[in-house]
Amino acid sequence: MRLAIWVLAAALAATGLASAAAPTLDELARDVTRAEAIRDVKTLQRTYSQYAQYGLWDEMAALFALDGTLETGTGQLRGRSAIAAYFTRGLGNGHQGLAPAAVNTELIAAPVVNLAVDGNSAKGRWDRFVLRSDAQGHASIEGGILENTYVKDHGVWKIADLHFYPQYSGPYETGWTNVEGQDLPIIPYHYDGDTAGLPIPPAVGAAPRTPATLSSLEHRIQSLNDEDQVRNLQAAYNYYVDRKMWDDVADLFSAGSELEMGGVGVYDGPQGVRRALERMGPAGLTRGQLNDHLLFDDVALILPGGAEARLRGFELGLVGEVSTGEEHWEVNVFDNRFVKEGGIWKVREMRLFPLLRSDYHAGWGKSHLSEPVPQGALAPDHPVPKADQGARDALIPAFFAPNPASGRKVQLPPGKQFVAAAALTGRIPAATAAPAAGTDQRLTDATRRLAVSMAYDAAENVNSAYGHLIDDFQWPEMAKLFGRHGAKEVPFAGYYAGAERITHAVYLEYGDPRGGGRASIAFHWLIQPVINVASDGRSATARSYLFHPDTAKASSSASLFGAMYPENQFVLEEGVWRLWNLSLDEPYFSLPAGWKGGWSSLAPAPRAAAPRPAAAPAGPVHYFGAALVEKFPPDVPITALGVREEHYRGGTGEVWEWPQILPMWWGYRNPVSGRKPENFLPDCVPCDYAPELSMTRHGYLLPPTGP
Repeated sequence: MRLAIWVLAAALAATGLASAAAPTLDELARDVTRAEAIRDVKTLQRTYSQYAQYGLWDEMAALFALDGTLETGTGQLRGRSAIAAYFTRGLGNGHQGLAPAAVNTELIAAPVVNLAVDGNSAKGRWDRFVLRSDAQGHASIEGGILENTYVKDHGVWKIADLHFYPQYSGPYETGWTNVEGQDLPIIPYHYDGDTAGLPIPPAVGAAPRTPATLSSLEHRIQSLNDEDQVRNLQAAYNYYVDRKMWDDVADLFSAGSELEMGGVGVYDGPQGVRRALERMGPAGLTRGQLNDHLLFDDVALILPGGAEARLRGFELGLVGEVSTGEEHWEVNVFDNRFVKEGGIWKVREMRLFPLLRSDYHAGWGKSHLSEPVPQGALAPDHPVPKADQGARDALIPAFFAPNPASGRKVQLPPGKQFVAAAALTGRIPAATAAPAAGTDQRLTDATRRLAVSMAYDAAENVNSAYGHLIDDFQWPEMAKLFGRHGAKEVPFAGYYAGAERITHAVYLEYGDPRGGGRASIAFHWLIQPVINVASDGRSATARSYLFHPDTAKASSSASLFGAMYPENQFVLEEGVWRLWNLSLDEPYFSLPAGWKGGWSSLAPAPRAAAPRPAAAPAGPVHYFGAALVEKFPPDVPITALGVREEHYRGGTGEVWEWPQILPMWWGYRNPVSGRKPENFLPDCVPCDYAPELSMTRHGYLLPPTGP
């Protein structure tokens, strides 16, 4: 008994969940509710985007508090009724739903969500990128920042203030520019470098009495843990598809699984999944192939019984091949069902419904491509179910949950039909409950498992905050995100350890923080994280895709590129989550000839670069990163990384530009099969060469890397 209390006290002191004493049931209930609040806020905002996709204006307005406000850069609307009228009149031409061929895809990502001390309100910052077109073929893009306030109203989370700060927009044909062609101000932050890593501040005062039982709290904590794993599984799927790792994709599916491709057909089991994937070509990317499928706006639900889960969201496809000049956009809605088998989550049903498939040069306003049903060896096993057939513009994949604010079933607009309402496969039995342990042991384990899911959200917060702060050249605040021994890679130079050295390095490399206005912004959205947390809830890792839209005053500067953060590391220091190590793989793809050329245009000839020296140079030399190394030598120069410097563009002095395919490093094995990736990275990038940078040297556990 005494040992159990001591272990629990140590866990609580490490996680900052409560005081050093063992928690009461009331305190545990309060902590679970506060952890769930972060998820509820994210679900609320992601649901907003899902409703916007189909012009469900009344459903969107219902997400607001009765006296909620909407600010879009042109004025403020107050009250749910006024907001509903604005959506219906201004975006829907007086009607619920979108006109045929119209597009209203809101991609939001990179959340930083912070709960208020009292647990009854929260603030959230998001990146926003919107694809639009009307029924007459006029397509456009707009983007910017959301800084929102959320409120708990009679136990239900609602939007109190949705404040969109537009930063860029423009017609598809020419690309976007800064709003009104002006310098862009820095959007006010609700957090700083210290509070980003504290999404749930310590509660104040005694915990209220709870009617919850320990058993019910354990089930709620398990649902949080399960949601983490399901999200990781989905993100891993998208990463494997990006790289055409067909064996790894098929590993994620259960034996009795089904894959429905809207408009194409249904494929049975892992082998059918493999055939469906080969419609995109054989395994492995070759030079100039782009197959990115990026994950946005996903809403999760763990069903009672603990063995079944659902996930619904969007997939943005950037697909092309330089050798043929082919390139096109895709937006698909996915509505997936998962099963837990032997303690491991697997895909039971994957259902993908195309919203748009458009030629890059024509855009989604003018181009509406259909995918033909393949024949022969790649043909589906079954046609699309009759209930899921119909014109693309008329189909809406059914929502598996009611409106999270109103609690009512989502209403179907006139002329539309719900699809994917019935399961493709049979009932999933409830999970078998483990034998109950003693109360003290259960409290200890419940507290630890809650800390794991709280760490998941904290790591996502810090990950997203890093991108937001470097977008704005907020170097001191960005450096505060790093822990005492935290190390950041500065591209082509090396690693700098500690906030002071990191700050000085980025000042030298990129200049002073900019003031009131900026002529251009290179955005850093860190999206689609696979977040693995150590069993004690004190350390975590995250693989993240870098979605990188750039804006400036001239439309010729509009651009996109993609890259990878293979294994960001995070630790809990004195109750606040911090970055331990940050490394880059770059680039993944770019637009070598600008917006009009797209990602499949011909790339310019590679530039020559002098070989890197083995150590910091004694005199002036000319290679990427040389100026910074000369002025301020890194703690670990990039040249010390041996074979791993191959995953940097120009890491060996040879510039690797798209359409060359860079090797990518992975910090985890396949989450279902345990298959080890070709380039496996169980610890930080520089740890082999600077062991003192490994978190294990400082008393932290490495997060798990596989099942």
